Amino acid sequence: EARRQRRLLLVVVCVALLLDNMLYMVIVPIIPDYIAAMRGGGTAGPSAPAGGNGSGGGNRSLLPARYPPASGDNEDVQIGMLFASKAMLQLLVNPLSGTLIDRVGYEAPLLAGLAVMFLSTATFAFAENYATLFAARSLQGLGSAFADTAGIALIADRYAEEPARSRALGTALACISFGSLAAPPFGGVLYEFAGKRVPFVVLACVCVLDGLLLLVLAPPGGTGARANMPVGTPIHRLMIDPYIAVVAGALATCNIPLAFLEPTIANWMKDSMGASEWEVGLTWLPAFFPHVLGVYVTVRLAAAYPHLQWFYGALGMAIIGASSCLVPACRNFGQVIIPLCGICFGIALVDTALLPTLAFLVDVRHVSVYGSVYAIADISYCVAYALGPIVAGQIVHTMGFAQLNLGMGLANVLYAPVLLFLKNVCQMKPSHSERNILLEEGPKGLYDTIKMEERKG
Repeated sequence: EARRQRRLLLVVVCVALLLDNMLYMVIVPIIPDYIAAMRGGGTAGPSAPAGGNGSGGGNRSLLPARYPPASGDNEDVQIGMLFASKAMLQLLVNPLSGTLIDRVGYEAPLLAGLAVMFLSTATFAFAENYATLFAARSLQGLGSAFADTAGIALIADRYAEEPARSRALGTALACISFGSLAAPPFGGVLYEFAGKRVPFVVLACVCVLDGLLLLVLAPPGGTGARANMPVGTPIHRLMIDPYIAVVAGALATCNIPLAFLEPTIANWMKDSMGASEWEVGLTWLPAFFPHVLGVYVTVRLAAAYPHLQWFYGALGMAIIGASSCLVPACRNFGQVIIPLCGICFGIALVDTALLPTLAFLVDVRHVSVYGSVYAIADISYCVAYALGPIVAGQIVHTMGFAQLNLGMGLANVLYAPVLLFLKNVCQMKPSHSERNILLEEGPKGLYDTIKMEERKG
């Protein structure tokens, strides 16, 4: 029964991560047209003929005409600010959410995060100006700070031993990939043929169902397992751990190319090759398959050769660097797919190798409570996704798209050797922490008893 519940909770977490990333990426192919409508120009504005070019033009022509002009602001910068608003708020909230999760457990913060994500999705569906879009994006960051961190920490807690932990985290990463890479075609097609509200309404409904399933599996206050939960290591102490710092830097650096390309590649493809919304969205979809392949390969290699986790991460960063440099050389829709697949394959190697490493570092160097350490991981992602869109828009505006990609590629290649610092992590022995208490001194409370039974199982 415990194993069955653990698997169902993994499903809940995977769906939550899927929803968060779909909501983040669903506007990638439609946001330039959406912003143009709000500025009163472009094909989506009220001046578009009612019939349009098929049903998509008719739907977009319903957008109202009262949006103010952009007052000379660069569109890349405006789009970048919209993308960054979610990660900026998430970055501010994560230290608090990680500490709270360590104190109250994982299920209640996950449920609260799903509730906030539902409100954000509903706001997106009915947004009629840039300010409302910005507020909805920021609200999503608040929900993600709780849902993402609590979800990943819950997986690390319930799957305490390798290789089960790596497999479970790999499954979660595959769902993140599917959400990120399937959302652009999902959003582009529905926006084109069904209207701007439909993608968000669908996501909101799935969010409600996921929250209800979590309520059935782990109702708030329905278990006393957290009553004797040990006190986790404070987040500021985890941040100064040199091994955790190296992992966090790698997670931030490897996600910079994706964070920089998301808000800029749509306009670049339209300007350089005349791509349409559905082509921009479809460009991301094939990258899902190499990402899943990267997750699968890394999980299998980690099970067979666990001492080479650092090497898998370094190899992934080298692949990301090379692929980033190839993006500006692409001249058509088909060519763009190849480097995007390389970037996503490399990110899969880095994430799948280093996320379980964070949990292992906490086990052997600190206390086996995972809210704060995965809040640090989320902060690493948020650094890329908060600064990325803003900086990317400025670089594209002043230096060009090619220089942006070359800089991102160089950063990844230069950081890859830093992961040599993690070479001897697998040889570390557990410190005198919760794990030693459970294995050597026997259980002293309900939480310790449960953890002992899980390890015996």
